[in-house]
Amino acid sequence: MTKDKILSGFSKLSKDAKIELVASRFHDYEHIVHELKSYWHDNPETQRLFDEFSENTISNFYFPYGIAPNVLINGKMYLVPMVIEESSVVAAAANGAKYWVPKGGFKAEVISTTKVGQVHFVWQGEVEKLQALFPSLKNDLISQTKHITSNMEERGGGIIDIDLIDMTDKMENYFQLKATFDTRDAMGANFINSCLEEFAVILKNHFEDNEYYTGQEKDCHVIMSILSNYTPECLVKTEVECSVECLKHAEDVKDAKHFAWKFEKAVRIAQIDPHRATTHNKGIFNGIDAVALATGNDFRAIEACGHAYAARDGRYRSLTDVDISNDKFRYTLTVPLSMGTVGGLTSLHPLAKFSLQLLGNPSAEELMMISASVGLANNFGAIKSLVTRGIQAGHMKMHLLNILNSLNVNESEKDLAVAHFANQKVSYHLVGKFVADLRKEHIEKVGKG
Repeated sequence: MTKDKILSGFSKLSKDAKIELVASRFHDYEHIVHELKSYWHDNPETQRLFDEFSENTISNFYFPYGIAPNVLINGKMYLVPMVIEESSVVAAAANGAKYWVPKGGFKAEVISTTKVGQVHFVWQGEVEKLQALFPSLKNDLISQTKHITSNMEERGGGIIDIDLIDMTDKMENYFQLKATFDTRDAMGANFINSCLEEFAVILKNHFEDNEYYTGQEKDCHVIMSILSNYTPECLVKTEVECSVECLKHAEDVKDAKHFAWKFEKAVRIAQIDPHRATTHNKGIFNGIDAVALATGNDFRAIEACGHAYAARDGRYRSLTDVDISNDKFRYTLTVPLSMGTVGGLTSLHPLAKFSLQLLGNPSAEELMMISASVGLANNFGAIKSLVTRGIQAGHMKMHLLNILNSLNVNESEKDLAVAHFANQKVSYHLVGKFVADLRKEHIEKVGKG
């Protein structure tokens, strides 16, 4: 049993009261209060907006907002905003994108934008009877949700189809209504869930009011109605291609054919070994997640869907594929991406709104292609480093400032360290020793004074 009392009514406290309660857990109460408030936005209206994005908010948590320039996709050049705290990700995306510009950049296409929602229910009765009456039920589901779908239909979206899924071989009396949707440029979560919850009411009425059902057959127990973040038909494909010989122009590539051979083997390893595949795909989502965050999209749903898709055949594997034939090098990423450019935070968060403006106010499909291309740029850069000089050299160079900041260096020490490690190996130990030696030398000079 915990010694702390359960907090009741925390959500009803004012923002200041919440901060005071949290700060009271620390010895340096006044410092904590000041620290939390120091991250508030200067504009009270903007801060109020941030506060209302979530619950029990007491401060803001900052992430760096960076730009990857020179991202050429289907002949159009982009400055791509990326929000991420990991060192080297933005640099890798920028370097990878720039490398492919003279070779034609990224070629991307959206294969499908279908999204899925489900009503899970338990019903006792003859499956054949339910199947026979399903066409009538399906018609009711579509016609009786027109008040929800009409606006989306005017924009070219809406309900695509509804299927009855018999899951009784997996769980007794378990069925699903599986609906597919096109939500156009919206992420569509609220739209889909509103439709599904209305489906649940219509479904229960179907059993209760239909004279063909008797006894227990009239009892339908809806377990839940919810969209699925697994959208394997909401797919985008992006690729880069050049002659094998062109690869020699990459940094650290001296023998183009040998580099291509090693690159292909690295990708094949990610296709057969889940341990490597996980890190391989993480490198892809470094880029995708950063664009999703910058544009106010749900990176958690995107990640969950992508990893499920990577394991769709029962084994977790790489989301990319490589083909080296006829002296051509082609590297391809196919990934499910459910993204939106209207609704949610896309127009509410000031920087999310700015990000979309920076990208030229893209459609959802265009944003999918941008995000996937940045993901491929990051992954290509990572594989290139891994099969040539190794990943740590570049990563630790970018991580140098984080190490220096953790050592509380002053500006003079920082400048000297950056200059020193420009051509030296970077590690926590070596940086720490360099700073310690600097400070020791400074003390000795002052002592000789």
